[in-house]
Amino acid sequence: MAEKILIYDFGSQYTQLIARRLRELNIYCEIHPYNSIVTVDSNTKGVILSGSPCSVNDTDTPDIDFLEISSKVPLLGICYGAQLMAKKLGGIVGKSEHREYGRANMIQTGENNALLDGLSFESQVWMSHGDTITQLPENTKIIAKTDSIPVAAFEVTNQSNEVYGIQFHPEVYHSTEGLELLRNFAFNICKCIGDWTPGHFIDESVSNLQSIIGDSDKVILGLSGGVDSSVAAALLNKAIGSRLTCIFIDNGLLRKNEFQEVQQSYVSLNLNLIAVDASEEFYSALKGLSDPEAKRKAIGRVFVEVFQREAEKIQDAKWLAQGTIYPDVIESVSVGGPSVTIKSHHNVGGLPEKMHLKVVEPLRSLFKDEVRRVGKAIGLPDTLLNRHPFPGPGLGIRILGEVSKEKVDLLQQADYIYISKLKESGWYDKVWQAGSILLPVYSVGVMGDERTYEQVVALRAVSSTDGMTADWVHLPYELLADISNSIINRVRGINRVVYDISSKPPATIEWE
Repeated sequence: MAEKILIYDFGSQYTQLIARRLRELNIYCEIHPYNSIVTVDSNTKGVILSGSPCSVNDTDTPDIDFLEISSKVPLLGICYGAQLMAKKLGGIVGKSEHREYGRANMIQTGENNALLDGLSFESQVWMSHGDTITQLPENTKIIAKTDSIPVAAFEVTNQSNEVYGIQFHPEVYHSTEGLELLRNFAFNICKCIGDWTPGHFIDESVSNLQSIIGDSDKVILGLSGGVDSSVAAALLNKAIGSRLTCIFIDNGLLRKNEFQEVQQSYVSLNLNLIAVDASEEFYSALKGLSDPEAKRKAIGRVFVEVFQREAEKIQDAKWLAQGTIYPDVIESVSVGGPSVTIKSHHNVGGLPEKMHLKVVEPLRSLFKDEVRRVGKAIGLPDTLLNRHPFPGPGLGIRILGEVSKEKVDLLQQADYIYISKLKESGWYDKVWQAGSILLPVYSVGVMGDERTYEQVVALRAVSSTDGMTADWVHLPYELLADISNSIINRVRGINRVVYDISSKPPATIEWE
């Protein structure tokens, strides 16, 4: 097993970013709720305590025995983690006179230490806290301050391992030398090697899959054509070969030509691929439904029915493979107070229980960008790896209101023009996700000398790293004009195009 750094989560919105920054340094790390029972074993090189929306002065505040941890490995407390250490060691934490949120100028005190070694004497950091350490306990020393607070970073000097606390967030991009600080902690203090690479992951995953899955067991995987399921399929194929069967279901809500193009993309991988056109079953189930949640449930129900029907044809199938990635795992676990469960873990429609299958998740330790790097190392084509995310219910939630085959055809045509124009102009790879939405709105138009009364389509394009937050993309006016003209001139039934300039939050990426 690779070396690792453990991150104990107290509910901070930035906790995932800490892990992502360490992964950028090729260091394996795991996020666990602060109150979980996780062993600091021989592979653990260090521990980080995250921030929190809580105050250390609250009743029933999140707590952890950090002295026990620091007796085994080096420790870094970030924001709440630093304040918790300071208070429990005998220091004083109080309300800031001015809530410090945003950019600040960190100034080193000149004290020699390994955490800030090599960083500029003054550098920009990102603050986000209402409390501040007003008095440090004994056996500590201040190593940095800001104009607003006397203790921006400190070192505990009487521990068997190095222990540091910082009241800013090095994991966010606004802390200009934050990655260097984390590099110092990981390499100089924790003595990590940095061997968490795509090649290392592939070798380790193939070995683990071969040891977990029986020599004659067969595995079924629901293939969507997306990045996660494609990389999961490639890893399993490398581990067990023809004992993997992939099922790709056309729900009638895919993009134009996608059912054929996805199948063609997998030819070179020599996968056992079963492609099923079940579009009519989905259209029938969606008839008369306009509520978004009702549509999602109907699509999910039919998917389970079709998948189960096809899977039962495969003898000796013992496992169901899923493209679960690390954010799915993190978000399905509540830290028991500071934050709540964002979404339940996604065993597809309860299929494992219904079919008496065990679940295997080859990608459950990877972030999205790491999935792409592993896919590239394993030899997947860029056409698969660089695809934009696409919702499971497909165009079913991009057609507002009731779904019909006629509306799907209309949206497929408009969306095909939009995506094609993004690719032709070089903007497709600059955008994290793009798509078209058919609105339940008719507008008056004029074409030639004729009055038209046709539908409106909205275009959406966002930039993001993981979909948790997203900004709308400033596509050039000339490109938007070209896309609009092409859709209106070539798609009979649409006479107006609008562009969505909403960011997440407050809006979501999808309209339903």
